[in-house]
Amino acid sequence: MRALYEAVFLVVLIALIGFWEWRSALLLMISIPITLAMTFGIISMLGLDLQQVSIAALIIALGLLVDDPVVAGDAIKREMAQGRPRATAAWLGPTLLATAIFFATVTNVVAYLPLLLLSGNQGDFLFSLPIVMAAALISSRIVSMTFIPFLGNLILRRDQRKTLTIEERRVQGFTGKYYKLVGHLIDHRRKVLLCFLLILAAGVGIKSQLKNAFFPDDVQYISTIDVWMKNDANLQATNEVVVKVEGFVRQEVRAFAQEQGLKDEGDLLESINSTIGGGAPRFWFTISPEQRQNNYAQLIVRLNDKDMTPILVPRLQMVLSNQVAGADIDVKQLQTTPVNYPVAIRISHRVTASNQEEQADIDRLLDYAETVKSIIRQSPAVRTVRDDWGDSSLVLQLKIDSDRANLAGITNEDIAISSSSGISGARVGTLRQGDKQIPIVTRLRLDQRARLSDLNSLYVYSMDSESKVPLLEMASTEYKLKTERIRRIEQFRTITVFSYPGPGYLSADIMQDAQAQLDTFQASLADGYVMEISGNQANTEHGFAELIGVMMISAAAIFMALVLQFRNLVKSLLVLASVPFGIVGALTALYITGEPFGFMAFLAIVSLIGVIVSHIIVLFDFIDERQAEGDSFKDSLLDAGIMRLRPILITIGATTLALVPLAIEGGPLWKGLCYAQIGGLIAATFGTLLLVPSLYAFVVLDLKAIRWEEKAV
Repeated sequence: MRALYEAVFLVVLIALIGFWEWRSALLLMISIPITLAMTFGIISMLGLDLQQVSIAALIIALGLLVDDPVVAGDAIKREMAQGRPRATAAWLGPTLLATAIFFATVTNVVAYLPLLLLSGNQGDFLFSLPIVMAAALISSRIVSMTFIPFLGNLILRRDQRKTLTIEERRVQGFTGKYYKLVGHLIDHRRKVLLCFLLILAAGVGIKSQLKNAFFPDDVQYISTIDVWMKNDANLQATNEVVVKVEGFVRQEVRAFAQEQGLKDEGDLLESINSTIGGGAPRFWFTISPEQRQNNYAQLIVRLNDKDMTPILVPRLQMVLSNQVAGADIDVKQLQTTPVNYPVAIRISHRVTASNQEEQADIDRLLDYAETVKSIIRQSPAVRTVRDDWGDSSLVLQLKIDSDRANLAGITNEDIAISSSSGISGARVGTLRQGDKQIPIVTRLRLDQRARLSDLNSLYVYSMDSESKVPLLEMASTEYKLKTERIRRIEQFRTITVFSYPGPGYLSADIMQDAQAQLDTFQASLADGYVMEISGNQANTEHGFAELIGVMMISAAAIFMALVLQFRNLVKSLLVLASVPFGIVGALTALYITGEPFGFMAFLAIVSLIGVIVSHIIVLFDFIDERQAEGDSFKDSLLDAGIMRLRPILITIGATTLALVPLAIEGGPLWKGLCYAQIGGLIAATFGTLLLVPSLYAFVVLDLKAIRWEEKAV
């Protein structure tokens, strides 16, 4: 909420500077709480709560929802300057622009609503964003056509200073410089078009330099530590390692706290909770608890300052990796979307192997996994590479002589039960002692099972008769390395090679280094074996594909609205001309700030379309107005730009500055979106005020695709 309050303050400050007149700024100040209150009422009726995404949506919408009041208030002032009474000006100003403002609002709404089509976790996460944006924009439209005329009549006054005519504004001040600059660009419109194409080409080059990251890690008070022992480790061994890990964590936190000037670790570390033999109960929506297994433990570290989490996590990882032997340890921040491993390559055999081919199938999958590991290890971005089957374990294997066992009347089941009961024990009952239930287990005495050779003297009892036979008469024992953990996906054996990037790297860096070799490896797989890339890359491809679909739907809906308004196909396409300029600006902002191109940055680009188009719609309406008043073609373009100059600059300034608090305080999740929108809006402003008039002149004068008729006054 603090970011929202700061955004409101910055918007009001921009309005005061832009209008340079307290009455117009006061009108905007009053319209903001009215619009927000109306928005809160709508989202409350729809059952949405105020949370991270909905508050961020309000901040993003804040600059947009002042656009309608700014345009309406500026229209009222213009009508007053022409000598009309206050009441007439308050009604006539917004009414003359009603159609343009309506379609501008429609384009913004339809730019966001298709985001409801997103599926999966990102769809659930962003569900409230398009609804809140639509509610805010509709509320702004209602306020601009109802409250603004009423309040404008009460607050606004005719400026006592001399109001410059349009002819005087063409030669004086900032508008005079704008008139001269854009006039020069119109005269050299072919060169402007060439520069526009070069800028688009540069945007393609900038995109190729950006790293890809689907979603950043979430900055929260909690981080997790996963401890993986060897597959044959017992609970006691796992617990001993967890105790060491807790000690090193406290030691490192204590040292870090002292570096930060804190008295002791208690000022930074709130708690450490350990779960041994399985994952902790689900405590975060993107974390799926691990199943019960003796060789796994999970520690949950909670700090008092969440901003310290991304700083402390890599330090803990380095210390634990260097100090704790015999275990694989992964220190993780919480995630925005559920991804088990940042980099994951699955290899599976999609043909069911017979019993005789089972071991050969397992060995081949292990060989393939080792090849993939060697490929990934070559990347300098890698911290660790493992697979989810784990190392082979030394096991004692019984080789049963079936013929001799059958002659003795002993089955394989008899041998299995007897050997397991003698060594591990068999539960035969339960002893109730108060409120406790104590299992009763039968097994050999410790001195009878202390050595593996004692197994040879074990007797096997038949369940169908009273006969008993020494185990040594029917079976022999041997030591063997065996893969004890075999995972399956859709019933097919599947081994997953996974990797974590090192500090300062992304999973995309690893995949970029390994992709060519992985493609070659995939082509060399035997028949029936399949390699699939999972992890962040798979999520990125799926998420971007959905966003491209959303963008196409938004663009189609906006284009239909433009055709309905202008009833001219070419003019509707011309309205979209500044959109690529805004996209290049967004990509440039990401490149300058060092932010990766991820889902939220792509979302910002999708939402830019409506904002850019809405400004050009109103600009074209002013061009038509100047044409109706008898201006020449060139003067119509330039005068419309002069009249729209201040409202556009105020709106863009308010929108971009409103995003700054969210970029600073919203964490890594919102940085990419904010920087992309700021860069895109700034670039699109230049495109709207400088590029669009030149393109309009090129289409009318050179291509003659739009008919222009000079109208006598």
